[in-house]
Amino acid sequence: MILKSFEPSTPERAYLYALRILTARDYTVARLNEKLRGRGFANTDVEAAIGRIESEGWVDDRRFAERFAESALASGRYYGPRLRQEMRRRGLPLELVSEVLGRVLVERDEVEEVRAIIDRRFSGFSFSTAGDREKRRAVGFLQRRGFSLSAIMHALRATELYE
Repeated sequence: MILKSFEPSTPERAYLYALRILTARDYTVARLNEKLRGRGFANTDVEAAIGRIESEGWVDDRRFAERFAESALASGRYYGPRLRQEMRRRGLPLELVSEVLGRVLVERDEVEEVRAIIDRRFSGFSFSTAGDREKRRAVGFLQRRGFSLSAIMHALRATELYE
């Protein structure tokens, strides 16, 4: 909803609106900026409100990036290039994304991540007995999550060794 003409745009109104939307979920500075501008607040009021919110610690892009990356990796939702793309789409600076991913991806083994997702999502999947359609479905699912084809194939073939 855009500000009504009789409601003047002020830094205080922008600040209060930003706090209200931050109670529902966390935002990056860029996304919060978009939300406030979309609501009809003046650029100077948006900048003042975001500056105040940042100084008070209500918005922190580094904290958002770390939480988002950890959550995405833990759930298996995104990995590698897809995770990078999703973080950039949310308005995080490239340097911050690279720094955070460099730190969190070092701690993880891509093949093990693929194996865990296969076990969770495709329980009982056997690469040697699966049909072409099932193989394409599993590989496509994992590639859309951002896993490399080499890690996927390594994990799928390695599951045959354990059976």
